[in-house]
Amino acid sequence: MIEVKACGICGTDVHIFEGDKGAAEVTPPTILGHEFAGIVAEVGANVTNYKPGDRVCIDPNCYCGACDFCRNGIAHYCESMIGYGTTVNGGFAEYCSVNQRQVYKIGDNTTFEQGAMAEPVACCLHGIDMCNIRPGSNVVVIGGGMIGLLMLQLARLAGAAKVALLEPVEGKREVGKKLGADVCIDSIHEDVKARLKESGMGWVNVVIECVGRPSTIEQAIDIAGNKAVVMMFGLTKPDEEIKVKPYTVFQKELELKASFINPYTQKRALDLIDTGRLDVSSMVYEVTGLDKLEDILSKPELRANGKYIINPAL
Repeated sequence: MIEVKACGICGTDVHIFEGDKGAAEVTPPTILGHEFAGIVAEVGANVTNYKPGDRVCIDPNCYCGACDFCRNGIAHYCESMIGYGTTVNGGFAEYCSVNQRQVYKIGDNTTFEQGAMAEPVACCLHGIDMCNIRPGSNVVVIGGGMIGLLMLQLARLAGAAKVALLEPVEGKREVGKKLGADVCIDSIHEDVKARLKESGMGWVNVVIECVGRPSTIEQAIDIAGNKAVVMMFGLTKPDEEIKVKPYTVFQKELELKASFINPYTQKRALDLIDTGRLDVSSMVYEVTGLDKLEDILSKPELRANGKYIINPAL
């Protein structure tokens, strides 16, 4: 039993709130919230690794270990997955019960708000692993929200020589610059290709799309260079479509990829946070109480400010 101290509001929560499908089917009434950390309040008789008082974060995706997907090393496609905050009650509550194998102790100097960010970082790590970034790569990140700013940092840690951030909101571009972006471009009012060329990034090796809109996915394909990887990381609505010219993909020999949740990356994510190698705090706009949750989920103008984290005690 976890006493929840921090639970991040994710774009997936917004999709589910609006009636769309997220990463899994959600059957109401279900308490959402899958990015959470807190204190162990109680343990069952068979729990051996944790005790009341432990400071922990949660990997919300619990695999069965027995289906064909689990037994073939792709457990994130588990046929009987339990998803805390999706298929069962999650972290937008004072308490949440979870299986002990989903629990990870957080470092003494890691805050609950930082610990709650281990899940989105874990998802980003799975995506960044698939991007094949090599030392010296030129990487473009589209979207300066929480995920884009994490991807920016992970691209640098993976060895990128230059990273560009495309983001129309000035405040988010400023945070991106602080977190290591070599160039920040207003994707609405500036000529993106010209700015990239001026910055020595005429050949883009990897584009990571973190917005989840057809227009920005199409932009990612357009600005990608020869032999580039285009990572479609942002979650679109289920029925949205993009226009792709197969000839463009052929001519540039592009790899179009997507990334699904966080298989086996939670510990790596937490290690990056615990050691201070990854900043998961600069993009947080506000920590607030459960009474504000519905407003944040329903109002895009609020979410445009940045990342919100819920603390049920406030």
